[in-house]
Amino acid sequence: MRASDQIREVEIQRGYLDSNPASVLYRCGKTIVLCTASIEESVPPWMVGQGKGWVTAEYNMLPGSTSPRKRRDRGGKIDGRTTEIQRLIGRSLRSIVDLNALGERMITVDCDVLQADGGTRTASITGGFIALADAVAQVLPESQVGNGGPLRDSVAAISVGLIDHEIKLDLDYALDSAADVDMNVIMTGKGRFVELQGTGEEATFDDEQLQEMLRLAKLGIKQLTERQHSALNT
Repeated sequence: MRASDQIREVEIQRGYLDSNPASVLYRCGKTIVLCTASIEESVPPWMVGQGKGWVTAEYNMLPGSTSPRKRRDRGGKIDGRTTEIQRLIGRSLRSIVDLNALGERMITVDCDVLQADGGTRTASITGGFIALADAVAQVLPESQVGNGGPLRDSVAAISVGLIDHEIKLDLDYALDSAADVDMNVIMTGKGRFVELQGTGEEATFDDEQLQEMLRLAKLGIKQLTERQHSALNT
């Protein structure tokens, strides 16, 4: 059993698909997400002529990612959970992008969950950033993260929760299901918050517990940021 402040084992495989160099297979424990980033030399109609780009995201859980089987979205209908998650991923990625430096290009980051064991949205953000960085490098090969290019910083996300009066980091499905309080924390590599999503499940939490959850989340994101940078430098 993991210690309460220990993250799940992370494995990052860049260039996973021959068809798309900006493809990342991201494993976090038993959760596996395929993140790909695709570039278009155009922007949405409402942005044409502004001289800046756009970053958006799509998220999907494949039918075999859970048991029982998850039904596919059909006929353009996307369930509320999927919509909320892909908007979160898009916001998180855009938070560290200089859209003016990107130029009039659009990058779409697709996050497809191959296997779900908790933390699919946080894994999508963390792995999606690596795919985004690889896509930017294709069109602006001289750019570096945090050094004058479109990527002003990195971004990563992790979950934390209160289970039986104990705060635990990086919740898998079993822990998430048992949590009285769960929180998703998104932060930049420089330690700035992007978004906090905290909810009590028939429970409440106080300021001291909140501060401890944030402390553990910062610890976990620091480790994820190191893994991101290590993956991008190999």
